[in-house]
Amino acid sequence: MLFSRIGQHPADKIALRSQTGQITYRDLIRRIDDHAKDLSDVDVLGIALDNGIDWVLWDLAALKSETFCVPIPPFFTKAQIDHAAATAGITHMITPDGMVRTGLAKSATIPAKTAKITFTSGTTGTPKGVCLPATAMLNVASSIYQMLGDEFAGTHFSALPLAVLLENVAGVYAGLLAGCTVHLTSLRNFEAQYENLHGLLKGADATSIILVPELLRALMMQVMQYGPLTKLDFIAVGGARIDPALIAKARQIGLPVYEGYGLSECASVLSLNVPGKDKPGTTGTLLPHVSAEIVDDEIVIRNPGFLGYVGDPPAANAALSERLATGDLGRISDDGFVSVTGRRKNVLITSNGRNISPEWPEAALLAQPAIYQAIVFGDGQAHLEALIVPSRADADINAAIQAANASLPDYAQIKHFTLCAPFTAQNGCLTGNGRPKRDVIVKRYISSQNTSELAMNFYDRLVAQTADARAALYHVPQLVDGLSGNISRSTYVAYLTEAYHHVKHTVPFLMAMGSRLPDDKRWLHKAVIEYLEEEEGHEEWILNDIEAAGGDREAARNATPNLETQVMVAYNYDYIARKNPVGFLGMVFMLESTSTQIASQGADAVMSGLDLPKSAFSYLFSHGSLDIEHMKFFEKTVNQITDPNDQAAIIEVANNTFRLFANLFAAIPHEGQRKNVA
Repeated sequence: MLFSRIGQHPADKIALRSQTGQITYRDLIRRIDDHAKDLSDVDVLGIALDNGIDWVLWDLAALKSETFCVPIPPFFTKAQIDHAAATAGITHMITPDGMVRTGLAKSATIPAKTAKITFTSGTTGTPKGVCLPATAMLNVASSIYQMLGDEFAGTHFSALPLAVLLENVAGVYAGLLAGCTVHLTSLRNFEAQYENLHGLLKGADATSIILVPELLRALMMQVMQYGPLTKLDFIAVGGARIDPALIAKARQIGLPVYEGYGLSECASVLSLNVPGKDKPGTTGTLLPHVSAEIVDDEIVIRNPGFLGYVGDPPAANAALSERLATGDLGRISDDGFVSVTGRRKNVLITSNGRNISPEWPEAALLAQPAIYQAIVFGDGQAHLEALIVPSRADADINAAIQAANASLPDYAQIKHFTLCAPFTAQNGCLTGNGRPKRDVIVKRYISSQNTSELAMNFYDRLVAQTADARAALYHVPQLVDGLSGNISRSTYVAYLTEAYHHVKHTVPFLMAMGSRLPDDKRWLHKAVIEYLEEEEGHEEWILNDIEAAGGDREAARNATPNLETQVMVAYNYDYIARKNPVGFLGMVFMLESTSTQIASQGADAVMSGLDLPKSAFSYLFSHGSLDIEHMKFFEKTVNQITDPNDQAAIIEVANNTFRLFANLFAAIPHEGQRKNVA
């Protein structure tokens, strides 16, 4: 169905487009066939690539050649990747370096007719392999095309990882059936928090996109900052319950948002709101090929097209292929609209006997711009509580919770809240689709802890509220290339020269801070003295490194530092003298957290890339190890600081010095991957 449909589209229309190339519908089938020829001796194909045209070509080639395909999500850990490879028996893996034999044998437990095995981490750390036939995926894609029609066949922008079934099937397959241009971009281009989403959508003239609620909230903030995206005419949002108030706000600023619902076991989408058939607060009507019923308040899918889980007994898989209990609580209205009210296993029962799906108050909380993430708990308690991640440092969380509570009955209102660090896939608190892993979060923040221990300590808040500035630093080209070893010797020497001219001020900074501490802060003198003892003479290490790298140590010592370096130094002296000396701990945090993250890695990469001796990296190697211990001491120290003004000063200086340090790096002359000798 898909491949014959591709051949019917205008031959000159662009089918796939990226920043590095494009493919017309005329050439698409030929390119798919070329890739399929390379799969003749492949039993199970893993795809471990970034979003791009190659990802789609290999996926479609596997589909056409009937080769088992296993997409590898980019957010999987090495252990999860190894588990997926071993469970499915991936025999060949597509990597950025080409096709690699794994040495594994195809799993004997893959059900017949399987086309794709999509591994989803769900709410546990061990991925489960969902086995899907081609018919199930193409039924979803065809139904979406049928519901939307030809008028929405513009430019579909892939923002989610292609290894996520929702983007793979509902985005790419449905888009190609409809005759869209599918725009693909590297996930790196979005930045860590999808800061570039608005600009990329505007540059691509995107007309449709699929988002999870977290990305929708990010896009809404960007639209309010940068202006409307007038070409967008369809935004599908799924992955978690959405408060209708959030959808209303999105539409008020010109974002045509439509909520949907689905499961990996059903090849992604089960129901969807669309223009002309839309009821905010529901997940839309069932796709034409889907048959569902409500049994004991749970959504049950009949003949879902699901073949079972790889590794499970055939009898168990056969039962699931006929009738799938989703675990989702919900209802279907007389006019066919589906409402999902929560997960059966998540239901909270308060001490007053009220049954509450936490997704309900969470949706009300997440409709508030001040709240970035929220988890509601309170099983067996008289009232509900919430873990809250603010969207910005100055967010008024009390006001946000009051606004959310106004839309909830008393028994579902949030009576207490605790600020905490962000939930991410990297720290194990979110699945790849952005769903919270409640068992992990409860264990980390709630279980076996006293109420006083629940609160985010100041160090955690400092980390959370400097995340954006830290991410911006880590994306400066000079630093990115340095961590890959792709810098010249002259660039490395130039970096060391600038490092010398700010590191030589570390001891004077600390002395200035210590001399200006008021009497009630004199307990910090012990920490200042310890830092002084540790930091004395480090600038001489840098000069030694310059000499070992072939540079002129005296020329570096006597050089005039770049303006950006001078500004960073002057800013810290001014802040210590004029505002609050305790704020300098923000500079300490910036330098030491950066060292623990990148110093040793950068030293190894540059040393290898430039064939320099280890003696040219004493400063970086020493700080990579020393600052790990320093950070433990720093964390203990700042968690004893309780004055809100001092805490605010530290956060302010940390954010500003991350920015200033990024400017320092950006000003260093850099010749990319040229490795010429200075």
